[in-house]
Amino acid sequence: MGRGDLTNEQWARLEPHLPKLKPGRPPKWTKRQLINGIRWRTRTGAPWRDVPARYGAWQTVYGLFRRWQRDGTWARILTALQGEADARGLITWDVSVDATIARAHQHAAGASKKGQLSKPAPAA
Repeated sequence: MGRGDLTNEQWARLEPHLPKLKPGRPPKWTKRQLINGIRWRTRTGAPWRDVPARYGAWQTVYGLFRRWQRDGTWARILTALQGEADARGLITWDVSVDATIARAHQHAAGASKKGQLSKPAPAA
């Protein structure tokens, strides 16, 4: 097990939310190996081709990542795990916005565009 791989406790929480296996040929790599490979790649930022072989073929790891990204599986897993954590009181949903860092673009404040000064309207 690698340094950043899922622990048994984490896997026990995650596994019930994963899509069920379809009938057919048994997979060569377990879902846990492939997910650990996805986590390794996103944690390190390395190219997909550099995913260590212990996680499966990089094409398989990437294929699972993209398939679940496209069909919304990752979003469903996140929503389910957040719901469980919220029910256990582990998430604080307070949001704080500090307005000192919110700045408008200079043109939004009425600055002249392309060096032209706005001229006052002629008096009638």
